[in-house]
Amino acid sequence: PPPLLEPLFPPQPGASPGFAERVRQHKVRLEWVRAEPAGLRGAVRVLNLAYEKVVSVRYTLNGWASCAEAAATYQPPGPIDGITDRFAFLLPLGAAAAETTLEFAVRYRVAGAEYWDNNEGKNYRLRGRQRVPPAAGPPQDPDSSAWIHFI
Repeated sequence: PPPLLEPLFPPQPGASPGFAERVRQHKVRLEWVRAEPAGLRGAVRVLNLAYEKVVSVRYTLNGWASCAEAAATYQPPGPIDGITDRFAFLLPLGAAAAETTLEFAVRYRVAGAEYWDNNEGKNYRLRGRQRVPPAAGPPQDPDSSAWIHFI
C-alpha cells in the first residue's frame, strides 16, 4: 500500500475564516492538500495580478539537502470572487515518502515579482509512515459459527 502522509498543519487552510483576505494580503496561499496513491495533490489560490503567471511547489524529502519543484496548472473556471485564480499540483512521491518528512513551499511568479507561501516561515510539513496491513487474527474454523445438531 502507498505510504500514509499525515499533515502537521490544517490540511484545508482555504476553509478557515479570513482565507480570502490572506490571499489578498500575501498574494499566494495554499488552499488544500490530500494524500493519494500517486502522491500529494493540492490546490493553491493566487491573487490575479497579471494574465501571465507561474505557480510551482518546491519540496524536499531530506531536510533540503536536495529538492525538486513541481509546476502547478491553472484550473478553470476560476473562483467566483473574480480576483483570484486556482492552480492545482501533484507531488509524485511514491514509496520514497514512507518513514520521512515531506516539506514544501509554494512559489508564485507574476509581473516580474516573486511571492512565497511557506506557512509563515515553517514550511508545510507532512510526516510519512508506511501503512501497516490489518493484522490477521488467529485462523478460524469456517464451521465454528455453525450450529451443532444432535439427533
